Amino acid sequence: MDRDRVIPLDGIHNFRDYGGYPVAGGRRMKRGLLFRSGQHVEASDADLAAIDRLGLRHVIDFRGASERKSYPCRRGEGFCAQVIAFDGETANLAPHMEAADGVLTSEGAHRAMERIYRNLPAREPVLWVMRQYFAALARGDGASLVHCLAGKDRTGMAVALLHHAVGVHPDDAMEDFLLTNSAGNIEARIAAGGDAIRAKYGAIDDDTIRVLMGVDPRYLHAMREAVEEAHGSLDAFLADVLEVDDARREALRLHLTEG
Repeated sequence: MDRDRVIPLDGIHNFRDYGGYPVAGGRRMKRGLLFRSGQHVEASDADLAAIDRLGLRHVIDFRGASERKSYPCRRGEGFCAQVIAFDGETANLAPHMEAADGVLTSEGAHRAMERIYRNLPAREPVLWVMRQYFAALARGDGASLVHCLAGKDRTGMAVALLHHAVGVHPDDAMEDFLLTNSAGNIEARIAAGGDAIRAKYGAIDDDTIRVLMGVDPRYLHAMREAVEEAHGSLDAFLADVLEVDDARREALRLHLTEG
């Protein structure tokens, strides 16, 4: 597992570079250009300085308005990126919070998360942000960061679709998706998420919290199956729904790959 792509920060979970993977045709995604993470409300001053050094041009925030109000992102003195976010709600709750409602067992949590992932590609506010994400990356203006609350579900779907669009092998895309389960201080992230889930829903056992705060191959498979059932293929979904036609895919490859 390529752990060197993880950027260890004090108060921001799951911050990592999701470039560097080989793509079809012998090229490779660039490093130092594409970053993903969870929310930044507890970012330390050192974290903010580290992010400023990345030279971000775009921050694509999949959270809704209420999430942004509850967890406002701290910004460094040198922050000058364009922040792209939906002016409204992208979900009633963050997916892991939504999935926790009524869940009593770890297997129930898995089933709930699979349902969430099947529904994500049909949520128009999420798709609106997704279109902006692809459009920003296709412009090739520089480095970008994509994130949501935990940096694993809405962000995970976006990154998986971007990987598909530029020709990353599905096994490598899955490896990046699953890196959430070990990136950075995973125990601190699970504990923080567990506190929030229990504050809303009451007593939930540790194994179930761990499922809700992690990812599993079944989730990404569920998303892909739902897209294929509704649109025929991921390629058709990208073109017809997310406005990633052949020309935009070529622009993405031009700006995001090398070699």
